[in-house]
Amino acid sequence: MPSFVMPRLASLAACAVLVLGTGAAQAHNYHMGMADIGFNAATGRTEIVHTYTAHDIEALLANLYGRQFDLGLEEDQHVLRRYIEKQFAILAAGKPLALEWVGIKASADTVTVFQQFDAALPPGAMLRDAVLTDFMPRQVNTVNIGANAGRAATTLTFTATRREQQLP
Repeated sequence: MPSFVMPRLASLAACAVLVLGTGAAQAHNYHMGMADIGFNAATGRTEIVHTYTAHDIEALLANLYGRQFDLGLEEDQHVLRRYIEKQFAILAAGKPLALEWVGIKASADTVTVFQQFDAALPPGAMLRDAVLTDFMPRQVNTVNIGANAGRAATTLTFTATRREQQLP
């Protein structure tokens, strides 16, 4: 074998390991999101904290817009904000409550979104959580609602076929 072939084969093998290793590290079979909704008596606000797998958010945005996103940039955060506000809502009397966008925190593993609104959850409110379920049919979103005003703490699960539920 010519001497120039061996370094090239070693280089190709190294590239293959990097590509396969990267895919294995990023790929996962279970797609989930979690949101916690709780009333903060000190501020009089209901706070919402969503947490999603960073890889799933990145794949969604790349699929929707055909480019990579850097959630450290304000303009890319705005794109995610528009998506979240379209897919997640609390409805009272059939109308969405005005959820204030507080911000996001992105790491290599997770994307955490912070929202809030002035008041406690209204009785009989509906919750719509379709975040990522439009992109990944196997996505499961769990929403934990804290106890408040005589209401027991509860957990709701949302999927592609179950995107809206009434809050207890």
